[in-house]
Amino acid sequence: MIKTLVKQMSKKDRKFSIITPFLIIGEVTMETTIPMLMATLVDVGIQNSDIGYVVKMGLLMVLMAMLSLAFGAGAARTASVASAGFAANIRKALFYKIQDFSFGNIDKFSTSSLVTRMTTDVTNIQNSTMMILRMCVRAPVMFVMALIMSISINARLASIFLVAIPIIGIMVVIVSKFAMPKFRIMLKKMDQLNRVVQENLSGIRVVKAFVRGEYEDGKFETTTREVRDTQKAAEKLIVVNMPIMQLVVYCCIVAILWFGGNMIMVGDMQTGQLISFISYVTQILMSLMMISMAFIMLVNSKASGDRIVEIIDEKIDITDEKANDKILLEDGSIKFEDVAFSYHNDIMNCAVRHINLDIKSGETVGIIGGTGSSKTSLVQLIPRLYDVIQGRVIVGGHDVREYKLDHLREEVAMVLQKNVLFSGTIIENLRWGDEHASDEVIKQACIDACADDFIMSLPDGYETNLGQGGVNVSGGQKQRLCIARALLKKPKIIILDDSTSAVDTATDAQIRETFRTKLKDTTTIIIAQRISSIEDADKIVVMDNGRINAVGTHSELLENNEIYREVYESQKKGAE
Repeated sequence: MIKTLVKQMSKKDRKFSIITPFLIIGEVTMETTIPMLMATLVDVGIQNSDIGYVVKMGLLMVLMAMLSLAFGAGAARTASVASAGFAANIRKALFYKIQDFSFGNIDKFSTSSLVTRMTTDVTNIQNSTMMILRMCVRAPVMFVMALIMSISINARLASIFLVAIPIIGIMVVIVSKFAMPKFRIMLKKMDQLNRVVQENLSGIRVVKAFVRGEYEDGKFETTTREVRDTQKAAEKLIVVNMPIMQLVVYCCIVAILWFGGNMIMVGDMQTGQLISFISYVTQILMSLMMISMAFIMLVNSKASGDRIVEIIDEKIDITDEKANDKILLEDGSIKFEDVAFSYHNDIMNCAVRHINLDIKSGETVGIIGGTGSSKTSLVQLIPRLYDVIQGRVIVGGHDVREYKLDHLREEVAMVLQKNVLFSGTIIENLRWGDEHASDEVIKQACIDACADDFIMSLPDGYETNLGQGGVNVSGGQKQRLCIARALLKKPKIIILDDSTSAVDTATDAQIRETFRTKLKDTTTIIIAQRISSIEDADKIVVMDNGRINAVGTHSELLENNEIYREVYESQKKGAE
């Protein structure tokens, strides 16, 4: 885990990470020297009533205190810069990795979990990095230097630490052993909380429409209660740590005062030495407490680190490492050869099986079937959003696995079942199809998609801000914008996955007419529930339970296919 995370550090972050420990060592050196000067001041200056010596030692102590402050401030800055830069690089690595994920990889991790990993988990790593650079350097160095100083003053009195150190060590081991699993559970509960909040905010209109506010409130309260309870269970172990550490510290101080006082009385120790010894004892025990606190925080951050590395090390299902960069998609022909596909890579649990289908370049193909008949699963194999587990998908004369993914997907435009628009203006969203498209080309694409009229009716026209997810337009308008965006790609294959379901039949017919006249050389695949949307297609594919039930024209299927005929008759009766 550590090796994977450290790779994300930039040269600048590493430079500051190296500088910080040296600044910390300078700070600790000043701090551990001051008590020794104080002992000399008391035992020599004050004991002999030497005011000059007292002033000289006092000024030297002030100087060291100022140097310690300067070293500490410098260390705080360099540690902050290094940890913030490290966290930024980790977020960047996670984001880029997720961008390369296939649909299969994305299905493995929930969106809420990915959000938690990129926010909460990365923040935990950032805080831990700062702590490692400061506390985990400061505490050991202070412990060693203060221990050396205390032994040099009185080795017998320093033996008290032999009792304190094992107690603190045992406590750290016990807490870390039992706290780690609880922190893992807590982070999973955080994933659930993010999922509940995300679903509620994205579906807030549905919640209000069905008056389900109280239900959502209850679900949110239950989830937050679970997060609170798991966090309390983890923190209960942590809060026990500090009182025990303080008890050990105070017991040590009491013992030192007792034995040290007796030594002063018999002349084995001077007053100034005892004062400085107590200062070193406090530094030693405080450093041990810092180490224990750091260790516990590292336990929490390790759970976060494991979750981050899980994303970074995730093997991407679909790559184009073996693809031929010279192969380009020459036409829109598509051929399925005994294709089988499973979302779980299980041949016994296939969503699509034994698909054999030949589509010529420039043909218009309709696909119809009941809910769950795997229409969408089938067409997602064309741009290689998923990979087949059996057979081949041949596009433009080559297996899709022979193409570079960018080359393949640039020539295949897909309007997904769930229409997605992004925050920004209408024209910014449309330029996803072609970022270099002129305003005239964009306008023509919108005219072809029957979107120009409603766009121009908006106060700001093409500069209208859509809001998050396109909340400022209707479902039908959103579909037309997505179709226009796909047209701007000028693809060799265009796939409409139930993409006109929210538009009226007249607009649907107009869009289909545009496709017939202006996309003659483009292979068009239309998934639809309405037969009127596909009845003019060159061929229609009837899907049933992941298999092709029949292929033919509208008239052929009406005559020969029972499923198609039943759908047609039910829709005809509904229209009447």
